[in-house]
Amino acid sequence: MSNTETEGVRVIVKAAFWPERSSPDNNQWAFTYAVTVKNEGTRAATLRARHWVITDANGRVEEVRGEGVVGKQPRLEGGDSFEYTSWAMLRTPFGTMRGEYLMERIDGSRFEAKIGEFVLTQPNALN
Repeated sequence: MSNTETEGVRVIVKAAFWPERSSPDNNQWAFTYAVTVKNEGTRAATLRARHWVITDANGRVEEVRGEGVVGKQPRLEGGDSFEYTSWAMLRTPFGTMRGEYLMERIDGSRFEAKIGEFVLTQPNALN
């Protein structure tokens, strides 16, 4: 789990192994992650873009960039939150993810809301 706050925007991520979409015999481990983006401040902010850094157990890094999240660019007034679920595929049974969301204020100023690193792991993979 990850729980990070930047300029009043809190990002909480909870990850889980997705056995139905995984195929260990083919070096494919799938993970879901549920994200909550909450504006704990008083100034509105719009989520414009995402940047993820996904690292597997072999140190292989994949970066994912794109507009918004799940096809949306949610505007969060003070106290508002937005939740979505997505997924990632690794070639190893464990790894990590981290990143940031590009947020934009009404006045056009921008900042990066950090997404703290969290672990993706198949149950018992580290035993």
